[in-house]
Amino acid sequence: MTNNNLKHYILINNRNFMNGLKFKPLSKETWKDFEYLFGERGACGGCWCMSWRLKKSEFDKNKGKGNKMLMRKLVNSKKETGILAYIKKEPVGWCSVAPREDFIRLNNSRVLSKVDDNPVWSIVCFFIDKKYRRQGLSTQLLKSVIAYYKKKKINILEGYPSEPYSENMPAAFAWTGFPTAFTKAGFKEVERRSKSRPIMRYYLTDH
Repeated sequence: MTNNNLKHYILINNRNFMNGLKFKPLSKETWKDFEYLFGERGACGGCWCMSWRLKKSEFDKNKGKGNKMLMRKLVNSKKETGILAYIKKEPVGWCSVAPREDFIRLNNSRVLSKVDDNPVWSIVCFFIDKKYRRQGLSTQLLKSVIAYYKKKKINILEGYPSEPYSENMPAAFAWTGFPTAFTKAGFKEVERRSKSRPIMRYYLTDH
């Protein structure tokens, strides 16, 4: 297969899987799907999407099973934690979303400190199945987040993507998302205190 044919094949399949995407919030009912997607490693080094929710010392202490147990406790208490993406009933992507105050390390960050006193819901993390990375799934997840939280009357969504330092930036460094994905979903940059870390917002209501 030539390079051109390969690119065409990828594009066709990309359209096909995009058409079949479905999204569900993480809940007791979808916990097994979350567990399946994150696998034995808990997504990245036993994080189980608890990195921003705990002090570093506490996070390190709980790596692996401890973080998994803490995330499950949040889910069982019906806390909003994020959205899962599915293709043909298979979980293939994750986007972490919750009120900004739920993320301890975010609130302690100088670069990502509050822009203003408006209440916001923060998007801090993505995890995409290897088979579907670099195909626009992050943008689709963001669009699903917008649609879901608009129904819940949330006013502002805020993200903290990382500017890629090269075209081949390792996936492990892409977990906060890239600015291009946020821009394609309709987010606008509102603050930048670091060359590589813009703060981007989507206003779900007029402001």
